[in-house]
Amino acid sequence: MIRLSALVAGFCTGGVALVATAHAQTLTVSSFGGAYQDAQRKAFFEPTAEALGVTIREETLTGLADVRLQVQSGNVTWDIADLGYSECAQGAREGLFEPLDYDVIDAEGIDPQMVADDWIGIIYYSTVIAYDTQVFDAETAPKTWADFFDSETFEGLRSLRNEPEVQLELALLADGVPRDQLYPLDVDRAFAKLEEIKPDIGIWWTSGAQSAQILRDREVDMVAAWNGRITAIKNDGASAEFTFNDGILNADCLVIPKGAPNKELAMKAIAMFVSPEQQAVLPTLIDYGPINAKAFEQGVITSEQAAVLPSSPDNMKNQVIMNAEWWAENGPAIAERWTAFIQQ
Repeated sequence: MIRLSALVAGFCTGGVALVATAHAQTLTVSSFGGAYQDAQRKAFFEPTAEALGVTIREETLTGLADVRLQVQSGNVTWDIADLGYSECAQGAREGLFEPLDYDVIDAEGIDPQMVADDWIGIIYYSTVIAYDTQVFDAETAPKTWADFFDSETFEGLRSLRNEPEVQLELALLADGVPRDQLYPLDVDRAFAKLEEIKPDIGIWWTSGAQSAQILRDREVDMVAAWNGRITAIKNDGASAEFTFNDGILNADCLVIPKGAPNKELAMKAIAMFVSPEQQAVLPTLIDYGPINAKAFEQGVITSEQAAVLPSSPDNMKNQVIMNAEWWAENGPAIAERWTAFIQQ
């Protein structure tokens, strides 16, 4: 904790050069609320407000539609918005965001897939294979999506998300497509594989909370769920475990809505949010992976914490990053097909 405090304090001191144009301003940041936004407040918002000498006001959103409404109405009140990875790609296509200034924002240490002209990644999370440890032990548990789809060898009810994004990827991995050859997705092949497992899907979950609860309550024996949700119930005593092997890495990203009232100040804040120093603090508060790989070099994240983070070097190498651009281009058409698939 002494090391952590020193890093945060040091970064705040290092931010003095950024303060000159930021006297007594208010910056409005909108995110997804809950434990995630609580962690962002401590890791990002509070130290940045202190370093820049500003007030950061927080609001919440539900997704891209909220940003679109503000921009299209010409009544933009948010300076920074946190969105899902594919939403950032979609919003960029629609011209909803301000271009980012990479003379202000240092993207070194961030995977190029997470750096775009008008958005930048902020955290990683992963869809992983989670299972009931009262049904499977470490030796008998499913370790790949091929195992997850093999209902003869690995008996029991499964659960997948009621959403095509990621489910198509994991179906193709289950069908033998190598990780580095996933995109462009073979949509027909993915749906054919999903048809095979459909009789064994006990629940199509619709929220992260539900995905964890059904495993905790032992309504299913295995589930494709977000890693942070599973670690949360594990830490609370649930008979649950997961593997990062074959995980589908996803992300949240930051944007400045077009017409934001304080876009230049927002650039400075984003620069601090994605810095290694602040990125290193977030995983001490919640099990999301830093977007900046240099966070692991700050002496803050312990080896025990790194083991449960999707973006730690050891875990990254066993996963695949979802292609948000592909989904932004193809998602709307696939959504219609998905609805028909679920209703059949």
